[in-house]
Amino acid sequence: MADVTLLNDRYRLEEPLGSGGMAVVHRARDLMLERDVAIKVLREDFSQNPDFRERFRQEARAAANLTHPNIVTVHDFGFDEEHLFIVMEYVPGTDLKTFLKRRGRFSVDETISLMVQACAGVGYAHRAGLVHCDIKPQNMLITPDQRLKVVDFGIARALATINPEEKSEIVWGSPQYFSPEQAAGEAPSPASDVYSLGVIVYEMLTGQLPFSADNTKELARMHRQAMARAPRELNSSIPPPLEQITLKVLSKEPSARYRTADQLGRVLITFRQQSSAVTTVAPPHPFPSPEAVDHVQPARTPSEPLRVRPLAPQENPLDIDWITIGLGLLALIAVGGLVPFCLWVYFVYNPPT
Repeated sequence: MADVTLLNDRYRLEEPLGSGGMAVVHRARDLMLERDVAIKVLREDFSQNPDFRERFRQEARAAANLTHPNIVTVHDFGFDEEHLFIVMEYVPGTDLKTFLKRRGRFSVDETISLMVQACAGVGYAHRAGLVHCDIKPQNMLITPDQRLKVVDFGIARALATINPEEKSEIVWGSPQYFSPEQAAGEAPSPASDVYSLGVIVYEMLTGQLPFSADNTKELARMHRQAMARAPRELNSSIPPPLEQITLKVLSKEPSARYRTADQLGRVLITFRQQSSAVTTVAPPHPFPSPEAVDHVQPARTPSEPLRVRPLAPQENPLDIDWITIGLGLLALIAVGGLVPFCLWVYFVYNPPT
């Protein structure tokens, strides 16, 4: 790849941005549209493998169908000099994992702000029928203006192609972040991405991963069987309701988590609104179950005045409507006066003998 600087006579490679197991990402210049782009180039040793080439094409097709402000946009896909490549939106910024290594952990407000964006992007993919399958902070880019964008749909699965009973000997995903079902080689679901998002929330709040081990096999076992340490034991400033949310999405059973990233995002937004509201001291309310999340109503913010419509004059319950009472009395007198009139008519035509 060192001798290739121009792809398809259009994209000039300028500098490497990062690399993964299958590909290298470069910042490049689109000479036709005169804009910066990011180009993901499949490694040479994988370019000749039909399976990897097909997986690379699938990534391009999957990501190209997603248009969302929290997902990196795919512009083009090509083949040149025996190299497959994907042309993507160039996002100036740093991946979330780098920030975690530098800072150790994030504040509650920063965590919620970034993870709500992550849930929006991943949730959009879920609604489009895709499971990302490789959610991790390395695949989340943060721009200087704090916009988060999800990248790398390299092992994404279409929901329509997933058999719930499938079993695989090959485990895809990142061992520190994949779900218990992925660790067991079982079929992924949107709830699998939710688990991975939960691992990231845990890491951002505590500065530590919920599970750590020296080898992949032990990590997989811990995801399937071990219980994570309570986040507040590592960071006492974490509010109990947020700890509850975090532990919920780290549940071993997919059905015990929120079903989609959209649901998790709504719960985090509700938590943020409730935390910022000025309320009296009261026992903490449990956060909603997955079935109830779709019906959560946003809390009123402190800046929103409570509007009470005053009663109109006619709505005063002490007012007496004299007109109505007068009409009623007239009707009663009129009906009462008919009785002697009817008797008089009767006796006129039927005089007593």
